[in-house]
Amino acid sequence: MRNPQHDTLGSPKTETGASPEKGSERRCVLTGQTGSRDTLLRLAISPDGEVLPDAHAKAPGRGAWIGVSRVELEEAIASGKLKGALSRGFKTGAIAIADDLPGQAQIALEKAFLQRLGLEMRSGRLILGSDRIRDDARMGKVFALYHAADASEDGCKKLDQAYRVGMDAEGSGLMGTRLPLDREALSVALGRDNVVHLGLADRKSAERVAIPLGRLQTFLGAANVAGTSEDVSGQAAAGVSA
Repeated sequence: MRNPQHDTLGSPKTETGASPEKGSERRCVLTGQTGSRDTLLRLAISPDGEVLPDAHAKAPGRGAWIGVSRVELEEAIASGKLKGALSRGFKTGAIAIADDLPGQAQIALEKAFLQRLGLEMRSGRLILGSDRIRDDARMGKVFALYHAADASEDGCKKLDQAYRVGMDAEGSGLMGTRLPLDREALSVALGRDNVVHLGLADRKSAERVAIPLGRLQTFLGAANVAGTSEDVSGQAAAGVSA
């Protein structure tokens, strides 16, 4: 389960911010299941054996991939399963796993997702405000739609309907993605007041945001909901990086 020599963690990024290895599969060190690296969390192993979350999958050195929920990770740490898997994979007993690794991982994944949203906002591709989102959605200018965890059902339904109209998908059940973050967290991260709904005005932008969101959804055990007409958010899966 060592990292293949051609799979360096610091591999260069494309202009869109995605890894040139996007779509390549990894195996989960805990379950043995394989899946796209864009839906997994990488655990980086420091030279002294400390295990740390690598939410951007860019840290140098050794690492392993997990495609399990936070609850499953907590159980794997408590039972010694994670330490055993890493020790066997790297042929060493010098593995140090902090009890709060699951909490660290969630914070890191949330931060990575919010940072990506911030980058899209600064590039002018993030749409905020219910009225603007509704109007742009009806004209087919919204390629991904998101709702805060505490957004009202009525507000979500109205924007979902406009989204389906713009995507020529009426009757399909297409809807925005309910985020695992509330309006306060979104507002603080983006520096705006009362951020409840968000839209992305570019397909490539939606693909970039889908990567950190997919990893966060997998870790929180959240069911993916189509966020674009092509469901670029992908499917939560598991895979291992060596």
